[in-house]
Amino acid sequence: MQPIALPALSDNYIWRLADDDGHWLVVDPGEAAPVLAAAGGATAPEAILLTHHHADHVGGVGALLERWPAVPVYGPADPRLPLGAQHVGDGARVEAGPWRFQVLAVPGHTVSHIAFHGHGLLFCGDTLFSLGCGRLFEGTSRDMLGSLDRLAALPAATLVCCGHEYTLANAAFARVVDPDNAALRRRHAQATTMRDQGHPTLPSTLGEELECNPFLRIDAPAVRAAVAARLPAARGDRVEAFAELRRWKDGFRA
Repeated sequence: MQPIALPALSDNYIWRLADDDGHWLVVDPGEAAPVLAAAGGATAPEAILLTHHHADHVGGVGALLERWPAVPVYGPADPRLPLGAQHVGDGARVEAGPWRFQVLAVPGHTVSHIAFHGHGLLFCGDTLFSLGCGRLFEGTSRDMLGSLDRLAALPAATLVCCGHEYTLANAAFARVVDPDNAALRRRHAQATTMRDQGHPTLPSTLGEELECNPFLRIDAPAVRAAVAARLPAARGDRVEAFAELRRWKDGFRA
């Protein structure tokens, strides 16, 4: 039951999950064509799951519903979602064919962002990326740090299925922040090989991210020291340290 990353737009991934009995679902369809091509002559998906309202994650919903009008669509309680989406909030359980997912509120990238967790999978949209995290378009640094802390508490074997192929760009930044991290060097080399061969770098595991991702390692001495060298006031304040790390990444050019 390995999720499949369908490339879309410039660097998005739409996630398709299927079992051997013909059941399937789709997460964050930013456009319809990749989903329709992967589906072929398959029956309708069990559900469409949406993590947040941005067009590159919901833009294909209308065309998919034209093909399969009875498919349920689940997403956060946000009026900016496509019409007809069923709103689900923190702690809700979404049932879709053979799958059961718990909804986690993970604000930061947007104020209403959610993730879906179940069956060893985490569909986290633009909250957590491999070796990075989402920009703070609507939420605060405190919001995002709390969301990442929540995701970091999930089992280490959880597969992280995020919304963009950003791993190499994130690795370039992470290695400036945490240059002596051997696990990060290995992950960077692995991701480079995967991209050179035309493969997605995702899903990663949460355990890998805990070893390598500076945004999940804000309490690691090496990361905190790197941030404090830029902003001494961040040394003793993890929220301010996280905020400065995010600002640093926002302005980073490899």
